[in-house]
Amino acid sequence: MTELKNIDINELKKFSSRANSWWDQSGDFKTLHHINSTRLKFITNKINLKGLHVLDIGCGGGILTESIARQGAYTTGIDASEENIAIASQHASKNNLEINYLVTNAEELSKKITNKFDLITCMELLEHVPDPKSIIEASHMMIKPGGHIIFSTINRNLKSYMLAIVAGEYLLNLLPKGTHQYEKFIRPSELIKWCNKFNLTANDLSAIKYNPLLKTCSLAGAPDVNYILDVIADD
Repeated sequence: MTELKNIDINELKKFSSRANSWWDQSGDFKTLHHINSTRLKFITNKINLKGLHVLDIGCGGGILTESIARQGAYTTGIDASEENIAIASQHASKNNLEINYLVTNAEELSKKITNKFDLITCMELLEHVPDPKSIIEASHMMIKPGGHIIFSTINRNLKSYMLAIVAGEYLLNLLPKGTHQYEKFIRPSELIKWCNKFNLTANDLSAIKYNPLLKTCSLAGAPDVNYILDVIADD
């Protein structure tokens, strides 16, 4: 197997070690289950997925990937972790879903595939890699002209530090301790600037507001902590 670039080995080991927890809705990835329907709503409000070719970058155990496939899309999920892909493949097979899962990353796949996908999603990944701009560039290479790329990540400010790290990881135990590194958080203005560099135009930006007590999620308010961005590839 080709050695993958733009991988933080410590991050890869961390998420690989938790692979068996992906589909435990009270486990390490419980908040991803709680916010999944909201992420899907953001996507389907803009795009009818039926019959489209969709790529989910950093798919993990396939939580969002399966939801996309259930909408009738021809779905590919990629992740650098063999353990994650094994869990994702097993779960999809058990649920009779046809999803093309691959152990790779965006940069490697973009060397083989160009202008193929109508939609690319990249959720909660950019803040875990050494060079997020590299993923944006690779996504640009693989998206069709006029296609959508949707990123979600975390803003970088005092509020996001207090809520995502201090509260989320240490006080409320929503995520395992050490999940995030503050310096890797990305301001919306930075992400939009990087996208513009590759002829990707911002179409919609929304906050993802999570209520840990009710375990509910909504798209509303200022994008000061978690946010989701839709960009469109210029024709």
